[in-house]
Amino acid sequence: MICSLASPVRLVPPATFAAISAYYRLVTTTRTEPSGAVAPERTPWLHRAWWTEMAQFLTVGGVAFVVDLGLFNLMLFGPGHVLGHKPVTAKIIAALVATLVSWLGNRHWTFSERRSHRRGLELGLYATINAVALLIAPSVLYATTYWIGATGPVAANTASIVGIGIGTLVRYTGYKLWVFPLRPAPAPAV
Repeated sequence: MICSLASPVRLVPPATFAAISAYYRLVTTTRTEPSGAVAPERTPWLHRAWWTEMAQFLTVGGVAFVVDLGLFNLMLFGPGHVLGHKPVTAKIIAALVATLVSWLGNRHWTFSERRSHRRGLELGLYATINAVALLIAPSVLYATTYWIGATGPVAANTASIVGIGIGTLVRYTGYKLWVFPLRPAPAPAV
């Protein structure tokens, strides 16, 4: 089913729709076709900037992933089996540490040019998005362990990886839309 913009059914909240529309306008320009039709055209420099940003985001995420999975396995299966009987607790602790690593990398490297001068608001938005994202990985692990009944290192790590992947998508989308949004360049003085 195709839903037009005039349709009364809204698939995304109005604020989200407005942010996506503003972003689309910033990343596209228009060109006039020979027929007179106006067609969107990608802005090449912004396209390259997006790939650079994505590479930085994924690099920071890769480091956080190693911290998350490494700490999780250390607490669950490492020497002394510190939290061997509490996989969800181990996952929450590992995710919190990995989130701190991720925030530092994204704030100071990936989105350093988009940082807001209002750090309190930025930190609050970051914390909110990560609170939602932090619940995803333990929820997937909980469902795998207690609902499906799959236990052991392979099941725990597979659930952990799936949860981290979903959480990464939620974080990137949230960072782009609310924490580090594109700010339009100031209009030139006339």
